[in-house]
Amino acid sequence: MDTTSHSTLFLCGKSSFETEIAKSLKINDALKLPNGGEVSTLLQSEINNFRFGEGTFNVELFLNSLSTNRFGRFLIWSPRLPSTHDIVSHNFCELPVGAVCVADVQFKGRGRSKNAWESPGGCLMFSFTLQMEDGKIVPLVQYVVSLAVTEAIKDVCDRNGFPCLDVRIKWPNDLYLNGLKVGGILCTSTYKSKKFNVSSGIGLNVGNEKPTTCLNAVLKELSTTSIEFRREYIMGAFFNKFEMLYDIFINQGFQTLEELYYRTWLHSGQRVIIQEKNEDKVVENVVTIQGLTSSGYLLAIGDDYQMCELHPDGNSFDFFKGLVRRKLV
Repeated sequence: MDTTSHSTLFLCGKSSFETEIAKSLKINDALKLPNGGEVSTLLQSEINNFRFGEGTFNVELFLNSLSTNRFGRFLIWSPRLPSTHDIVSHNFCELPVGAVCVADVQFKGRGRSKNAWESPGGCLMFSFTLQMEDGKIVPLVQYVVSLAVTEAIKDVCDRNGFPCLDVRIKWPNDLYLNGLKVGGILCTSTYKSKKFNVSSGIGLNVGNEKPTTCLNAVLKELSTTSIEFRREYIMGAFFNKFEMLYDIFINQGFQTLEELYYRTWLHSGQRVIIQEKNEDKVVENVVTIQGLTSSGYLLAIGDDYQMCELHPDGNSFDFFKGLVRRKLV
């Protein structure tokens, strides 16, 4: 048992329907932490009984900014958690689809290739649930999530009269601003009862400048006034955008979103050096990225005009230094 990871979860809802779900989960003591960590479950009405530090996530601001029918309406908030992703994935079957967990501080966050991340205050860290039936398109949902983050930031800028921040997507799941990483996406799934239970996690540097930079630091450079992004408004805008984009994705396919995605990512026309073993030699070949294949990998063309699909080899932290070429027939 991990006795050091006691966490408090506040269960909150956009409407009376979600509030009743919160009450039921609390009464039945239904939510658990992985590895036997201790957890206390409280309701939204009990938040005011506690004193929290400056920069605490404002539940009411978030819920009031939300205009969705499904996503984000049931909220789990915690001042400090091992991992928001573990909360939603470990308790997936207890939660309504579209439920979200957000924490002010996260000390066992999950990254790519099982990397662990400690996230400080000022970082927006949340994970949410969705269910999908078509396994062929599950790998593409991370691109819809990434796109929704960039569109949400644009929306918050437009609504508040902020200078536009050009946050870009680095394939497959990183977010970059002015050449520096400011966020990342992690999507995991399990298959149960003929459905894919997907847990999607987002980390975004909003007010924490280390280790790279953050949205507010760049905003400060572009503005003469002391304006700042709030995590609550970004998360609300994310779900408003995601629900719209996700419906298009499910009903019309990802190709309907490809033009917008390609305007937002970093790679159109990018030249990439691929190292390939040829007998006992390592041969370098240059390919040019064209877009995405139907399975979600990179579509590229070689100097020999041969179309190919680029896959990460799983051994390199930087995907673009560990790509494997597979020729398309």
